[in-house]
Amino acid sequence: MAHLLTPGPAASAQHMIRMRLALMRNSLRGDNAANLYIGVSTGLILAFGTIAVAVLWPAYLPLTLAAWLSGWVFGPIFIGGSEALRPEYFSMLPAKPGRIAVALLAGAFAGPAPAVNLIALLSLPVYGWRFGPAGVLIGLAAAVTTLITMVMISRVIVALIGLFVRSRATAAAVGIGAGTAIALCSNGWAPVAALGGTDTTAWSQVVLRVLPSGWGVAAVEAPWPLALAILVAGTGMIVLLLAVWAGLLSRRVVSAARGGVPPRRGTPRPFPITSGARIAAAKELRAWWRDLVRIQLLATAFSFALVFPLLLVTIDVWIMVPFTGLVAIVMAAASSANLYGSDGTALWLTLMTPGAERADVRGRQLAWLLIVGPAAVVLSLAGTLVSGEAWAWPWVLGLLPALLGGGAGVIVLLAVTSLVPGTDPHKRGGNPLSTGADETAETSLAWLVLVAVPATALPAAGAILLHPWAGIATGVLTGALSAWGLGKIAYRRLENHGIDLLNLMKHGPAPQADKPTTADLPIQHRIGVTISYAIAWLPLFPQGLAPMVMKILGIEDRVWFLALHLPPIWQWPTIIFMIALGLLMYGYAILIPIRLSSSSSVTTS
Repeated sequence: MAHLLTPGPAASAQHMIRMRLALMRNSLRGDNAANLYIGVSTGLILAFGTIAVAVLWPAYLPLTLAAWLSGWVFGPIFIGGSEALRPEYFSMLPAKPGRIAVALLAGAFAGPAPAVNLIALLSLPVYGWRFGPAGVLIGLAAAVTTLITMVMISRVIVALIGLFVRSRATAAAVGIGAGTAIALCSNGWAPVAALGGTDTTAWSQVVLRVLPSGWGVAAVEAPWPLALAILVAGTGMIVLLLAVWAGLLSRRVVSAARGGVPPRRGTPRPFPITSGARIAAAKELRAWWRDLVRIQLLATAFSFALVFPLLLVTIDVWIMVPFTGLVAIVMAAASSANLYGSDGTALWLTLMTPGAERADVRGRQLAWLLIVGPAAVVLSLAGTLVSGEAWAWPWVLGLLPALLGGGAGVIVLLAVTSLVPGTDPHKRGGNPLSTGADETAETSLAWLVLVAVPATALPAAGAILLHPWAGIATGVLTGALSAWGLGKIAYRRLENHGIDLLNLMKHGPAPQADKPTTADLPIQHRIGVTISYAIAWLPLFPQGLAPMVMKILGIEDRVWFLALHLPPIWQWPTIIFMIALGLLMYGYAILIPIRLSSSSSVTTS
């Protein structure tokens, strides 16, 4: 490998690009190829949509480009930001860090994401056409510098995470930032409306042009001397980011990284260790205390649960505040759905101990309840008291135990039935917040939890509708039954299929000809299934179930729910239509692969 970086810089970049393309080409198998095709197709639609914005709604172009920048900024946080070409691979080469950084930067552009983003940035010369040929030329130059800046910002963020996120505090800080960003994407309109939407237009346009994504728009609009100065400043930003990245890579490859595992001192023991389940719970609590991935995911869940309702408070809407703890339970369950996968191959320790499967599952449930339960109870009680929404007490007290028990049962059941293989914690790469697992599979598992856990609380919700206080006993009963029953199914499956799970974690999923996968579908169904999974929650939850609950409770706030903005005669039909549409989309996404797989099996036989 030493010959790769011994030639000139251009040859070094060429070798790195070829390596990156070879890695990508060899990884395009099965679902990976399907996901890439669908991702590129979606990206191209958004890119051409950005160009359409430049033509039809040019005032919104800075906001649209800021959305592309946010993808590069938050991508490493949300999906791990894993690197195909790690700097550690080239640490022994006789080359300076700056030269390695330039070559790695060239390799970073050898992929579909920068190409799609470049098409989106062609909106700058399109927008520049309004200002004549000079505007087009400035827009082209700005598109190139903006693309390089966005990619460099993403690389610097990955390097910062890999170098400095080595403690619980920094992992929690990243999680808080991620949870806040998700909440802003959901309810960020509320504080803008509170400040006065029309009054904030002027200063928001200024802020969007100050961001690196808006420099191109500012350069196109400015007189040519100022435009050249902006382009020079953009080039200087690229040089500065490259120098910072080279320094971070140099520190990273020579640092004694601990693989994202903080020291063991200070590990709490919340109860005496006397029995099998308690021993397993103590072990699991240590894992939650030491694993930076778990800390970051837990911080994301609780920060989202706190910020999401507080944003609505800015427009004096307190309806969500009593349910802060309930939202935290569901989000924490979604972030805990791959418990065994996040442990890597450590399952062999449990399998080698006769009869340890039951204790291990019960211990994991107990540890999760000890971590999530007290915080959820405090948030629920405090939120209901502070909000002054007295009507919410039966709902909070009834749904709280139901969701806690349902979460404790669902996460262990999915952990042994839908395991997503991950890298052993001590073998993780330069980004300690990346488990090395399939992000698409983990995201699908999280969405499944977001549906399954609230479903376990439906009996309690039905009892509350019949009588406001009947749901408390029902919630306690269903929560206990969910935790006990689903946990029992989980440890029985672990006893019978533990070896299969261990093989799955060690070697990955084996190819199965009779198992339906997205990659096996015809292209039209492949796109339809992916789109259905991506957007089916929109009509089902925020446009269907949420306004249905508000109508039942008599809440007058219309907020962003389409049905509540319609005349009363159309509200219930719209709600029913939205729920049916969401359920049909989920049914299509689930049943079409099964049906097509059955048809192909019959044809083959």
